[in-house]
Amino acid sequence: MSQASNDFFKSNVLGHPAGLFILFFTEMWERFSYYGMRILLVIFLTASLIDGGWGWERQTALALFGTYASLVYLTPIIGGYIADKFIGYRSAVVIGATVMTLGHASMALEDILNARFFLYLGLVLLVIGNGFFKPNMTSIISEMYKDHPEKKDGAYTIFYMGVNAGAFLGILLCGYLGEKLGWGWGFGLAGVFMFFGMLQFYFASDMFGDISKSAKERKQAALDSGLTEEESTAQEFVDEDDSPNPFTTLDKIWAAVVTVLGLTWLLSDPYSKISNQELFNFSVGSMSGSNFVFIAVLLLFLGLLLSRVSRYSSKVVRDRMYAVMIFAFFVIFFWMAFEQAGGSMNIFARDYTNRTLTGAGVSVFATINTLLTVVPMLILTYVLIRLFKETFSDYALSNIILGLSFVIIWAIVIWMLAREYSQESTEVTATWFGILNSFFIIALAPLFSKWWESKYNPSAAFKYGFGLILLGLGFAALSYGASTIPQGAKVASVSMIWLIIAYLFHTLGELCLSPVGLSYVSKLVPGRMIAFMFGMWYIAIAISNKLAGLTGGMIDEITEKYSLSTFFLIFTLIPIGAGVIIMILNPLLKRLMHGVR
Repeated sequence: MSQASNDFFKSNVLGHPAGLFILFFTEMWERFSYYGMRILLVIFLTASLIDGGWGWERQTALALFGTYASLVYLTPIIGGYIADKFIGYRSAVVIGATVMTLGHASMALEDILNARFFLYLGLVLLVIGNGFFKPNMTSIISEMYKDHPEKKDGAYTIFYMGVNAGAFLGILLCGYLGEKLGWGWGFGLAGVFMFFGMLQFYFASDMFGDISKSAKERKQAALDSGLTEEESTAQEFVDEDDSPNPFTTLDKIWAAVVTVLGLTWLLSDPYSKISNQELFNFSVGSMSGSNFVFIAVLLLFLGLLLSRVSRYSSKVVRDRMYAVMIFAFFVIFFWMAFEQAGGSMNIFARDYTNRTLTGAGVSVFATINTLLTVVPMLILTYVLIRLFKETFSDYALSNIILGLSFVIIWAIVIWMLAREYSQESTEVTATWFGILNSFFIIALAPLFSKWWESKYNPSAAFKYGFGLILLGLGFAALSYGASTIPQGAKVASVSMIWLIIAYLFHTLGELCLSPVGLSYVSKLVPGRMIAFMFGMWYIAIAISNKLAGLTGGMIDEITEKYSLSTFFLIFTLIPIGAGVIIMILNPLLKRLMHGVR
């Protein structure tokens, strides 16, 4: 165990080093900004010109949303590589956070200057910044706990709570300001706290020492300490399972072709809908050019994967990697449906849900909203005070910035709650329902953690199956709730209980499936291939996010031809069907995993 690691663990906040909570709050503010903007984007784009929106068709808005969400999962593959090889994790986090701050500022300028260019620029900056930021926070934690594996699960649990706390507050406050005061207020608030998160991390980043350096810098430090070239390399690359399987020239050309075609297709979808100019203006038989390119990219990518995996000499390694590919395939079905939360479910909340409250309903909602908001804020403030006690003397400026950000958040929370209590009638914001996912995760995660640690812990295939089926049941609630809406209706007024039930079941599904995925990649994949397979995993999620935008964009077409109930029924049947199939595949997956649980 290194001396640096021992020194790092001398500080203690709730049983963990103070540095974990610096990362906790940095990630919390980043998720605040990401989800705060994300919850507003489709609602803003489809809002009427009178209401300050762009008045876009739902299909066009969801095409842009899907491409943005997809790119958010693709750029970390590049950002993680750059950080690890060249600039280090700390620099990557600061660069990423700064670029994302500029992205949010640009989106706020769109509302101020009424210039659409700034929204597009903002989305580009957010995608680039996220690429630097997203992969490197978890990389720092992994390095922190390299000599303390027994504490790693607890560390990631705490970090995950920071993710959900940020998502909760971002959706609640950015959504409220955006809908009640103006879109620029919501987009701007997201940027303010991204900026605070970057500053508090930057001024406390010295505490991470060598942990935040690049692989090249760490290797040089090992050489300087007297290790041989072979020993220093062994510290960075441990591959117990198989011999090297380097990328061939053909692999690299193949990957480049897939990348260029894939990115072109991603960008062409919103471009063609916004400009009415089809980029792939050809057809192959009865298939459109766009669909042909999409299928070609998927087949080429699958071919690259199979080519790489098949060249491994060990049958155990090959089988385990085939298992990862099967899990990744079913992940696409899950996130394709789950990510309707940022698109069609938002539209359902705004246009088809009765959100007007009067009389006692105002007080009941205000009380529930107060409890949902104040209790997490009190817990976060307690953690903040504990962090101050450990780090204020050494990192005062970081602590002051973090404290100031909480003062501002408390002021906004108190203003919002007082405003709601003072009204005789109120309209619940469409974005409010988005906080339910984070709330249910925080409330239910401990129960699922105990389940996974008990003797009743199911196999990976059954966890996936349960997750997909529960997700489908959430959409079944929406389908039933929408059954009274007439065919082709653009607005309606159904009970909000159906959205609440849907988010509950979606969260139950997420808790079954989401924590499992990357864990199995790390368990099943040999060290020399893990970066490639993590990239493959993120590509699968990127595909699912784009498919979420494409399928969500069909809401008007399906509603006009059939009904809104039928639209949600599709997202009921597909996940449930996929869940049943992967549970049937359980014996095959167990054989492919060769004892890994």
